[in-house]
Amino acid sequence: MANEFEIELDSEIQLQEPKKYKVFLLNDDYSTMDFVVDVLTKVFRKTADEATVIMLNIHNNGREVCGIYTYEIAATKVAQVKNMARSKGFPLKAVMEEE
Repeated sequence: MANEFEIELDSEIQLQEPKKYKVFLLNDDYSTMDFVVDVLTKVFRKTADEATVIMLNIHNNGREVCGIYTYEIAATKVAQVKNMARSKGFPLKAVMEEE
């Protein structure tokens, strides 16, 4: 004996893209340039050349976007930067802002 189900779908369903968040690294006077490049290559998957350009922008401008992600991924990247920096004794900080 088969059960029959009838499902009514709402044809007016609006799908929305998830909100995106920019992740910035902030300049400080203690984190070495080499360490920042290392973070950019490991956490943000940048090439050495891309990481160097971003690191110089952070150094010269105070902060720079390292990537744009959904909330969960952005929050994970911020936490990874914090953990990596603390493990090496640096105060490097990442923040996220809604795009």
